[in-house]
Amino acid sequence: MRLTLDVLILSLVKDVCDSETGIRRFLKELYFSIPYSVVLRIHLEKKGIRALGIAESFRVGQSNRSVLAGVVMRSDLVIDGFVFGSSTLEGNDATDAVVKMYKTLKRNDINVVILGGAVLSLYNIINLDEVGSETNLPVICVTFEESEGLEETIKNHFPNRWRSKLKTYSKLGERNRVNLKTGYHVFIRNHGIYSEIATKVLDKFTVQGAIPEPIRVARLMARARIISS
Repeated sequence: MRLTLDVLILSLVKDVCDSETGIRRFLKELYFSIPYSVVLRIHLEKKGIRALGIAESFRVGQSNRSVLAGVVMRSDLVIDGFVFGSSTLEGNDATDAVVKMYKTLKRNDINVVILGGAVLSLYNIINLDEVGSETNLPVICVTFEESEGLEETIKNHFPNRWRSKLKTYSKLGERNRVNLKTGYHVFIRNHGIYSEIATKVLDKFTVQGAIPEPIRVARLMARARIISS
């Protein structure tokens, strides 16, 4: 796929770019502007697709930190890795926490990140674009409830700093409702992957109900960590 694109675009830009370095830079920028699903689609039928599912758990009053758990799961539902992280309740560090969890794993065989929500830890909002760019992976954010938005809730919860929170929240964009093969529906936000492909990915990891297995297991791990502490 990459070679085909390179050869095709090279023939189109060789008269525009004045050096080999310029051509290579152009090709690199073009490649990373293409949705990651173009590459991911090649592997959709393989059992070895790996997802990093991340979910959280916290108890208000017990700590000002939320426990994040990450599970690396193959699409045949075999777990072959896990990682823990944390984020601040009402804070702004959830994005960094997710990126750090991925980098801590030091894996190059993960194909997609699946998040159990983008608004964690009492309105600690994840920047999906940043997670995608820092991991160089497609990102699927899954939620399960109908919602008219959190704008008013955020304003009421953060009377002195709601503007910055709303700015971050607005970057998330609208959710898309998608139907899973189980007969249930979920709401997704996606970065670097088309909604249709994201739905197929979720179908691979969802056995029953609406919750993808990487998210279900990550939730259990996060809750167990809270209980044990």
